[in-house]
Amino acid sequence: MDLLQRPADLVPATPGRLSMRALWRQGRVVERAWLLGGWLATIAACVWLGLMTVRQEWSGIPVDLGGASAFLTFYPPIPLCLWWTLSFGWRWGAVPAWLATFVLAVDAGMPPAWAAVFACANPLGLGVLALGYRAVGVPRGLRSVRAWLFFVPLCFVAAVLSSAGALIWNFSQGLPAARQLPIWQGWWLGAFVQSVLLGGPLMALTWPRLSRWIQRRPGLFAPPPSGRRAMGLGLLLAIVLAVQGYGLISLGLGSLQLRAALDSRAWSQLEEASRVMLGTAWVFFWVFTLIVLFVAQFGYQALSRWVRSTEALVAQLARVNAELEQRSRTDGLTGLANRIATEEGLRALLRTVRRYRTPSALLMLDIDHFKLVNDRHGHAAGDAVIRALAEVLKSSSRDVDLPGRFGGEEFVIGLAHTDLGGARRFAERLRERIAATTVTPQARAGEGVSLSITVSIGVTLLREDDAGIEDALRRADAAMYRAKQNGRNRVEVDSGAVPGAQAPSSAGKP
Repeated sequence: MDLLQRPADLVPATPGRLSMRALWRQGRVVERAWLLGGWLATIAACVWLGLMTVRQEWSGIPVDLGGASAFLTFYPPIPLCLWWTLSFGWRWGAVPAWLATFVLAVDAGMPPAWAAVFACANPLGLGVLALGYRAVGVPRGLRSVRAWLFFVPLCFVAAVLSSAGALIWNFSQGLPAARQLPIWQGWWLGAFVQSVLLGGPLMALTWPRLSRWIQRRPGLFAPPPSGRRAMGLGLLLAIVLAVQGYGLISLGLGSLQLRAALDSRAWSQLEEASRVMLGTAWVFFWVFTLIVLFVAQFGYQALSRWVRSTEALVAQLARVNAELEQRSRTDGLTGLANRIATEEGLRALLRTVRRYRTPSALLMLDIDHFKLVNDRHGHAAGDAVIRALAEVLKSSSRDVDLPGRFGGEEFVIGLAHTDLGGARRFAERLRERIAATTVTPQARAGEGVSLSITVSIGVTLLREDDAGIEDALRRADAAMYRAKQNGRNRVEVDSGAVPGAQAPSSAGKP
């Protein structure tokens, strides 16, 4: 398992797209029926509603916006395709959007080649929506003001970019200047209004239940794409292009209609063209205001997410560093302090002895006949013996003591605030407890065995005049070696621990 993993906060709020292959192979029958059946029904509904838009002339409908004239196109496939895009991925919304637009274009007499290009307009706008949510990861449930403040301007940018299809329509149909502005403005304004007033509430109503299903079935979804910075820059570029394109086309078409009226000297048409131009200018003002608010909101969202991601990474790095530090000081087999950590702890204990002149002792112990355990029963049995001994050391030591594995089958214990007599009594109790411990590892042949272990222990005191902890370790090692020579399963005290006297030995079973 990797120590450094991606923090949960970095995972996009928008999951990856629903995989058609995973749905077909891993999805339940009812899931395939609902999703694929609903998607095919949506395609059929979008094609029919697209044809109705043209045949019923739902495009370029004039509306009064508080004294300013504007045009609106009612195109019902937009909110349906938006829902599929935000719920399951861009492809799920782009396919019905493309098919609906392609069919209505061919039905209106547009050449198939032009119709295929023209049909890409709405998928382009849906791609902006998907890109925006991928780049920032704002929740799609639209259950908060923050979510709506992101959703509404993003819908406008998507609507403006998709309205490029209106230019193809005007060109292919050979419409006069007076008809071009209503078609174009009606396209983007209608797409924007329907996305906000119909698509938004549809997402808000259905997302809670849908999100719970997504959480239960993550295997059906492809992982979200990486490269947030690139997606964010791409979204900002799309916004800039949308604003520039919107201003250029709005003022250009309005000027074209006004110039046509002037050239024809039709004063009634000139009055209407002036009214349209004035309305277009006001709409452009509000659109530009909306875009400024969106850019500010997008920057705030991106900055907030970057701050959260950075804080999450810093916190995770701190946890990883702490874990690595702990691992570097811990013996992997026993969980005791390793040799490096043990020596550091003993040096700190020696400094305490020198400063406060309080007695502290050092024990060194070695497992008796450990090589025979490995030779007869295997290294797995040897590891089990070492782990069992370590558990006895842990349970026998106080919080202020320092048990550690010094290497192989050798262990040491630093006893704080302990004189020589106390250290010897502790060593005797420890020796008896270890001798009473039975280890039952798995033998090489697969049959369980019971092993009894004993240890030889050397005891010494930490002295103020020790040049370093190495001096105390040498004395403890010498005492332990005498315990080995005198029959094992013994406690031997450093002969120099009591000046002018030979410390007595104690013995258990040889």
